[in-house]
Amino acid sequence: MSDAIKILNRKIVGCELCPRLRTYGRDVARVKRRAYLDWEYWGKPVPGFGDPRARVLLIGLAPGAHGANRTGRIFTGDSSGDFLYRALYETGFASQAESRSRQDGLELRGAYITAAARCAPPDNKPLPEELARCRPYLERELELLKEVRVVVALGGVALRTYLGILRDRGAIKSLAAFPFGHLRVYRPGPGLPVLIASYHPSQQNTSTGKLTAAMLREVFERALRLASQSGD
Repeated sequence: MSDAIKILNRKIVGCELCPRLRTYGRDVARVKRRAYLDWEYWGKPVPGFGDPRARVLLIGLAPGAHGANRTGRIFTGDSSGDFLYRALYETGFASQAESRSRQDGLELRGAYITAAARCAPPDNKPLPEELARCRPYLERELELLKEVRVVVALGGVALRTYLGILRDRGAIKSLAAFPFGHLRVYRPGPGLPVLIASYHPSQQNTSTGKLTAAMLREVFERALRLASQSGD
């Protein structure tokens, strides 16, 4: 991993900009869930994870209270992560199908995972001002991950956060031209990564069948093809 990304990730881990989120993350880490009483929870903001030469960038919503807030790695240790990493493994982006801890040996190939918010929020709902405070970290990742050709936005919040950055940089005029929908593919403009919207692999979506394993796998199959076509 590049030194610049390591420096950024240390800044993320040490961030204290959102008192509500920091209090919640620490409280969850202190009280714990019964199933994880023997764990030492991470309880801090969670940095991005993956290949610094990634051609595909995944943007999620926020760490899960007993997932990434426990393990310290994005989408690790909960059902959302199980669903996501299985799809990444099946499409060649991940070295294994499961993600249990930071020490489990998982590596990403050609992909990097980040989030709109870096701290676990109550009810999985970060406030608008919290997303705004966290956005500069994503902006910096976009600058450092120079080989990204495809951005996969997992959920509406991730999509709007990314599009908001493009709008404020003058790359697009408004968000209205990019409505959210599963497997919608957009080409925001010359020199910009292709954008794919996907339902978030939340337990609510996967347990109800709104998002199936085949649907998510198709997202990354499409991302793989588009990343191979772009920039060559």
